[in-house]
Amino acid sequence: MKRTPKSPLRDVLARNLRLHRAERGWSQERLALESGLNRTYLSAVERSEQNISVDNIARLAAALNIEARDLLEAES
Repeated sequence: MKRTPKSPLRDVLARNLRLHRAERGWSQERLALESGLNRTYLSAVERSEQNISVDNIARLAAALNIEARDLLEAES
């Protein structure tokens, strides 16, 4: 798998994704099933190692029943 350099926005997304998934008590496997994405891909996204498309952010947000912006907003 091609690794991309870390970025602050991907770190925010990774943290928020883990938080929202954990709030539901979902495993990565469950989120993968709900979103139609591969669990290995999700794992890399959660470690901020994999770049993610806007379409896949939207799929994750829909699976988690949140707005896509909730995955991209930094803590205030």
